[in-house]
Amino acid sequence: MTAREGWRARVGRVRALVRKELRQLFRDPRTKRVIFVSPVIQLVLFGYAVNTDVRRVPMQVVDHDRTALSRALVEAFTASDYFRVAGRSDDAASIQRALDRGGAVVGLRIPPGFSRDVQAGGPGSVQVLVDGSNSNTATVAQGYAARIVQRFALSQAGDSGRLPGGGIDLRARAWFNPSLASQVYNVPAVCGVIVLLMSLLLTALGVVREREMGTFDQLLVSPLNAGELMLGKTIPVAMIAFAQLVLVITVALLWFAIPLRGSVPFLLASSVVFVLTGLAIGLLISTISGTQQEAFLTMFLFIMPAIILSGFLYPVETMPEVFQTLTLGNPLRHFLEIVRGVFLKGAGPSDLAAQFATLGGMASVGLLAATWRFRRMLG
Repeated sequence: MTAREGWRARVGRVRALVRKELRQLFRDPRTKRVIFVSPVIQLVLFGYAVNTDVRRVPMQVVDHDRTALSRALVEAFTASDYFRVAGRSDDAASIQRALDRGGAVVGLRIPPGFSRDVQAGGPGSVQVLVDGSNSNTATVAQGYAARIVQRFALSQAGDSGRLPGGGIDLRARAWFNPSLASQVYNVPAVCGVIVLLMSLLLTALGVVREREMGTFDQLLVSPLNAGELMLGKTIPVAMIAFAQLVLVITVALLWFAIPLRGSVPFLLASSVVFVLTGLAIGLLISTISGTQQEAFLTMFLFIMPAIILSGFLYPVETMPEVFQTLTLGNPLRHFLEIVRGVFLKGAGPSDLAAQFATLGGMASVGLLAATWRFRRMLG
């Protein structure tokens, strides 16, 4: 047999194994739903559930002043849509009771004489109490309240002609996400998490399931060598993972209207490298796991730290320095920087070359390690 004929024979064997794997995956209707319907459902659920926006925060109001000016201040809070009045009372202790019961997150207390002090040109004071048990909501709500009171004070000073001339006119504007909607920031990242999860799931559990059922032994006595066997196992999963990525990106664009400002070919090329990295990790898990349960637990031990250390939930820059260093070995972190950069900032290959090269290096090392472990497993 010539070298060319041997190459054609190898390609034919891999093609036959790929065809067999695809038939096996799509033979069960439930598997089809898991592969194509589950990612869409997860994207929609996470797209709405993973939301750090603070809107209509319940507020307990205690107005001891009972004047038109104090009512205007309360209206300034509710008109912003950040706060809603959950209750009113004349008793200052009602704020503490509302915060204790969870009936309110913010308490606004306007003391007597507030209107008199403001109209006299003196410093009027109000008290805002915030439930700090949820630090994120408390921090954001506190910032909103401070800005509303500051604008109200400037408005009153301007109406009475006490606003000094000159000074600095601050006009802030957020780039890439003008409305500062967390959904715009989170949905592209959800796409990356879903693809990594499905790549690990299909690869790790697929190989181990065949070993448990005994069908893997039938492949070992076939003419396929270790490399052809690994290619035949990974190519179908890579095709499915890439199709899932295209599907969830389409849903992100059409359903959530997330802007895609960057290079689509670069995003697809980065996705291919990221999928290969996920497949390599899945294969490594399959080679060290004896049962599906063991593979699932090992995958769980990997996926949770990978998500937490990726910047998906919290910015990497806010983590302790040692954890920031650990995130450099996390492929999900680099892919999220790419996908967010391409979607929101219109970034291209020159802007994200470091992340792309790191992902490529991880994919190469991971595939080499998986091939070595796969050959060792086959004996």
